[in-house]
Amino acid sequence: MLYFGLLPTLAKVGLAPLLVEDIGKLVASLLVAFAAFCAGLQVLVLVQAEGLRSLWRDRRGQLLLMALLACVVYFALRMLLPELMRWQLLCYLLLGLTGMLLVLQPQPGRARRARH
Repeated sequence: MLYFGLLPTLAKVGLAPLLVEDIGKLVASLLVAFAAFCAGLQVLVLVQAEGLRSLWRDRRGQLLLMALLACVVYFALRMLLPELMRWQLLCYLLLGLTGMLLVLQPQPGRARRARH
């Protein structure tokens, strides 16, 4: 929410449009980096709770791998092909979608206890 409220406010204050754009890129990169860190941490928790094979078999593992892939592609596009802004936005939106789907998944270990 901070990201969407920050940029219009900076534009209203009267900062230069290029400065506002640079701040927007920086904030977006920080959010993607934070999401990558959190997804990596969740991968470690899932592997510890369910084992390494759960990354491929479990829906949570597949979503986490897709989130990490979206982060890697976002930064690769940002570094190598910065003019492809729509592809960066697609990675950003894909990351948000996988995050929403991950929220709907049961916690690792809890689903196994519920089945028994």
